[in-house]
This record gives sequence, C-alpha cells and structure tokens, in this order.
Amino acid sequence: MIRYIPHNQIDFEKWDRCIEGSVNGIFYAYSWYLDMTAPGWDALVENDYQSVMPLPHRTKSGVAYLYQPFFIQQMGVFSAASLTSEVTARFLKAIPPKFKYVNFNLNTYNQIEEKSQFNISSGLTHHLDLIEPYQQLKKRYSENTRRNIKKAEKNEVFITTHGNPEDIISAFRQNRGKQLKSFSEEDYNLLKHIIYAGIYRGMATIMTAYSAENTFCAGVVFFRSHKKVVFLFSGSTPLARENGAMFLLVNAFIQQMAGQDLVLDFEGSSQSELARFYKGFGSKECVFLQLEKNNLPLGLKQLADLYIWFRKKQRSC
Repeated sequence: MIRYIPHNQIDFEKWDRCIEGSVNGIFYAYSWYLDMTAPGWDALVENDYQSVMPLPHRTKSGVAYLYQPFFIQQMGVFSAASLTSEVTARFLKAIPPKFKYVNFNLNTYNQIEEKSQFNISSGLTHHLDLIEPYQQLKKRYSENTRRNIKKAEKNEVFITTHGNPEDIISAFRQNRGKQLKSFSEEDYNLLKHIIYAGIYRGMATIMTAYSAENTFCAGVVFFRSHKKVVFLFSGSTPLARENGAMFLLVNAFIQQMAGQDLVLDFEGSSQSELARFYKGFGSKECVFLQLEKNNLPLGLKQLADLYIWFRKKQRSC
C-alpha cells in the first residue's frame, strides 16, 4: 500500500536506508539533500519504506503544487525491489489531488507505458561508463576534444583537487551565470552549502584547473553515490575557452576514475554547445521523463504555463 506522509511524519532513518539500498538510488534522494534543496518536502511511501517517492511542494496564492527543485536533475520512484512501469504508475496515481499543479522529473529507471494523466516529455542526460581502461575510453573522444586537451597541455594548464567551491561559483556567476537571470543570491548560497555538505559526507569532489601563471581557469564539482558520479556544477573563465582548461579537467577526472565500476553522469543539457562538449568524451544520451499536469483554474493555468516556459528558457543547461 502506498501512503502519503507529510514531512513531519517521515521516518528519515528508514527513508535513507531505502535510498541507500535502492537499485536506482542517488544522492539527490537522501533526506539531507532534499532538506537543503526542497525544505518541508513530503513523501509517498510503499509498505515499510520498500519504495519511496519525494514530493517537493510549495504553496502560492493558496494553491499547493509540486515542483522540480534547483540542483536536482531527477526524482521519481526509488525502490529496493525491481522497478516496472506499473510501480511508477501506482505512485503517480497516489499523488494527492490537493496538488493542483505538478511539474517534475522522474529518474532514468522510471518508465510509463500506459496512458497517463500527465503531459510527458523527455529530458536528456549523458552517461559515460568508466569501467574500461583509460586508453580505451580515450579512443572514443572526438577530434575536437583531443585537440583541446593538447592545447591545454601545450599551455601548461595544471589540475588540482585543492580548489574551493567559491572560486567555481564565482567563475560561473561572472560569465555564464549572467545569462541565467533566474539564479538568485539565495540559489548561489544554497549551492555553496550543498557542495560543502557533500564534501563533509565524502560524496563531493572538486577539481580545478589553473594556468601556467597560477590563474584560476575552471572547476567542476562531482558528486558520487551508488556507482555513479554526477557532474553537478562547473564554472569557467574566458581564459578556459582560450587554453582548453575544461577539456583537460574532465579528461583528468576520467583518467583518474577509469577502470572502476562507475558511470559518469554529465547531467545532460538542452544547449547544443554543452551537449557537444559532453558527447566529445564518448558519452551517450540517456532519457528521463518529465511530467506536467495543470489542474489550475484558467487564469492561474495560463500564468503557470508562462512561468514554466520562462524558467526553462532561463535555466536551460
């Protein structure tokens, strides 16, 4: 039986045990991560936390709705048992009707076969299996990726794991972040706390690139759990575009992790330039489902549709 459980009644110890043992577990779904990114989240729980589904929610103008939190790419159903389309359908049907508007992502293990009450679209991420030796993985790099790695080596760019989150976030804010107006000061502060919390728990790794003159060029934050490493966030300066620093940085991480039973998840992108960058390392597209349902009154329905369009346009990444 699937139960709806308000936040203050969730057994977080059982919840985290379920996520830890899930066939599709990932750090996004741990209670501490949800507490940071979606304060007050509720849950759907099957039996004694055998399968679970987080429900990040907000209320605006008296209307309760479900949403996709920033810094979480995938949510959906997590289970220690096998996941079928029927299991996913059961959880979706159990979402309380009080949530008049729904807009969130499932994870790559959640499929839907039958006709759904939701409007369904496809999101893309990019996966690279790291189990092969580095030299085998490198053979699948694109010519452009190889060329940029050589350029970075020629420019004597060097890589270190001793950078700090503030440098990466600052580089993003001063460059690409200027185009994404919907990132607020609160979002950047949250991101910093997420990274430090991940480092504290031994899940987050930072890699940074510097020029021969010891000038910061680029940095990436990787989160690791459940045999997967997620490319959570990155920031780079105009210098990185000139000297190929980001290419060398990702290559260094792949070289370090090669031969392990791990998948590198680049978190995908709807921007063609970023998608080419990820594919340049031999990654493959992987689909997850995006759900939307709008049961709002007509006026609010139109405003919600406009908001989602704007958010996708501004936060496309």
